[in-house]
Amino acid sequence: MSRTQESLSTTHDRVGTGVSLTALVLAAFFWLPASTSAQVSFVETRVDIEIGPEIGDVTFTRDVAPILQQNCQVCHQEGSIGPMPLMTYEQTRRYSARIRREVVARNMPPYHLDAEVGIQAIKNDWRLSEHEIATVAAWVDQGAPMGDPADMPPAVEWPDYSEWRLQDQLGEPDLVIASIPFTVPADGGDMWYRPVVPTGLTEDRYIRAVEIKPSLPGRRVVHHANGRIRVPGQDGELRGAGLLTEFAMGKVGEIFPEDGARMLRAGSSIEWDIHYYPIGEVVVDDVAEIGVWLHPEGHVPPYPHRLSNWGLQGDLVIPPHGTAMTQGFRVFSTPVRLDSYQAHGHTRLVAGQIEAVYPDGRRELLSRTRFNARWHHSYIYEDDARPLLPAGTTLVMTHWYDNTADNPVNPDPDVWVSRGSRTTDEMSHEWISWTALDEEAYERLLAEREAKTGLPIAARDDN
Repeated sequence: MSRTQESLSTTHDRVGTGVSLTALVLAAFFWLPASTSAQVSFVETRVDIEIGPEIGDVTFTRDVAPILQQNCQVCHQEGSIGPMPLMTYEQTRRYSARIRREVVARNMPPYHLDAEVGIQAIKNDWRLSEHEIATVAAWVDQGAPMGDPADMPPAVEWPDYSEWRLQDQLGEPDLVIASIPFTVPADGGDMWYRPVVPTGLTEDRYIRAVEIKPSLPGRRVVHHANGRIRVPGQDGELRGAGLLTEFAMGKVGEIFPEDGARMLRAGSSIEWDIHYYPIGEVVVDDVAEIGVWLHPEGHVPPYPHRLSNWGLQGDLVIPPHGTAMTQGFRVFSTPVRLDSYQAHGHTRLVAGQIEAVYPDGRRELLSRTRFNARWHHSYIYEDDARPLLPAGTTLVMTHWYDNTADNPVNPDPDVWVSRGSRTTDEMSHEWISWTALDEEAYERLLAEREAKTGLPIAARDDN
């Protein structure tokens, strides 16, 4: 085991909020909007698109059906989570105006990473290209013609949604850990279920990938499902040993970096944290499962890899028809590589971002996202785009909240909102997966990155 594994990168918290003296002082250094109204203005979505002459005449069978197959039908089919199927011309034409509106506003497919700033090289990117968006818009503007039936592509053979999403890449998981059955009543408020289930491991093993799979009925009532690792202490009591992964709508599992070490210890258990919300129908004996793919015995990745849930602290109290902002700060004492980013909140959170402030004072906006509480995407950076941060870098995390009627998912702009776990409350934290490096690894990865891009990493645009 390397020295880095034995002594994980330590971090020191510093926090600030949009209304505290701390944040007002930091505003002179960090990027902060000038007013709370400005804080949420950048999340407004575009409502139209320029359709150039290169688009030409568009038909469903030749032009639109392939876009639906590649990007939409995974959800919009019978028995899946989409509110309507979009498998045929007749089904699609019925909703053509709605489709145009949602596609042009970049609400569908539901992927909310800001395309204007930050790192754009993302794995499993759901976003349509500008050409695809223009094609869909032009089809509707031209009267939604069907076209020649002979142009219709063959139907896609979709996978069984009771199977693991990572199965095609990795095969069946080596380990499956199921929650204890729980019946969700038809009515009531938020419910949290936290059973502890042994992994059954008799030796320490490193994890290659992990995925949480709710039952098909459970997908309708599960807000999120987290798996936390518990290991026995010297007194025999189970103690926390880190986060394994999270399920929420839009997340399909995690394949860890090849050089990133995430371990399940012998005798460990998984503490489930399943947030249920009744939907008017009883769901009997719901069971969620964690699938774990393991590295071969004896394989030891060299650097510690962690999934962290970093809170943005401060007073999160949003008045009726008001806005708010929170910030959090992490200072890394060793070099690190950021592998993925995800903002988390509830219905009043409208945007989040992470920014690196390097030891020499340079700033780089790494990622910014609009936030929609219906979807919880983890933005996994492409291998050659993962931020490499030297020791002493400060990660600045910022969230913006909108409790006004302008927020389309706000359930009630007339109430005060404060921090809490219920769906009607608000949250402020980031899911960040990261790899702790030593100086030698940092310099090597930096040199490899610069050799590939031909551009010194320090010379990147600060956005």
